Amino acid sequence: MNEGIDEPKRNFLKLMVTASIVAGAGLSLGVVLKSLTPPQEGITSFPTLKLVDSNGNPLLASSLSVNNPNALQFNYPLQATPNNILNLGDASGTPIKISATQVTIPADGSKYTSYAGVGKYESIVAYSAICQHLGCVFPELRFYPNGVESITVGSKSYTGVFHCLCHGSTYDPTSGASVLTGPTTHPLPMVKLVWDSSTDELSVSNMVGPTIYGRTSDLQGETAINGTTTEVTDLGDPFTVV
Repeated sequence: MNEGIDEPKRNFLKLMVTASIVAGAGLSLGVVLKSLTPPQEGITSFPTLKLVDSNGNPLLASSLSVNNPNALQFNYPLQATPNNILNLGDASGTPIKISATQVTIPADGSKYTSYAGVGKYESIVAYSAICQHLGCVFPELRFYPNGVESITVGSKSYTGVFHCLCHGSTYDPTSGASVLTGPTTHPLPMVKLVWDSSTDELSVSNMVGPTIYGRTSDLQGETAINGTTTEVTDLGDPFTVV
């Protein structure tokens, strides 16, 4: 009777045979193991990348309209790690100055300081576009512009927030994407934007906050971004029914 193949055992025996052969050639077992272990994808530090549009031209801060409901996303620090960039304003469309603030991670009570907004009015910020609860993304995780769209959670109405339709998590982008409603227990990680006032160009250079959802490290687990730029893509307005 065929009782099946013990795959782990077979792989172990293959490893030992290979090790014996290579060791006989004068190489160490460490060299053998390294050769059989695929390299981990990722990078060792946060890169500085210029934000560009779909044509490869530098993204200008002045081109970002205030309270735009469209999801403008770019990958950082690795490929397939989307982030939202937005220009925050009040209900009348006037840009809101975003100051650095202390943010609490409800899961463990630890704190960190968010980045200040950039641009002429210091109102432009960027956050991870992956919900910290169970990893939902656009269009489930969406921005509700102040005075344009609102969402009711329980008995309270919110506007000017990120809200995830998957399970109801809500984040405040004016205070470091801090948690307003659960079930998430982690704020959205924040991307550091750098604005060149002489050219109006924007770059990204770092992140702060909890680890991006689904990662053991922000810098490992995905392919690195090639080159010195990352493209901002307009995914459209989730509130518009096509």
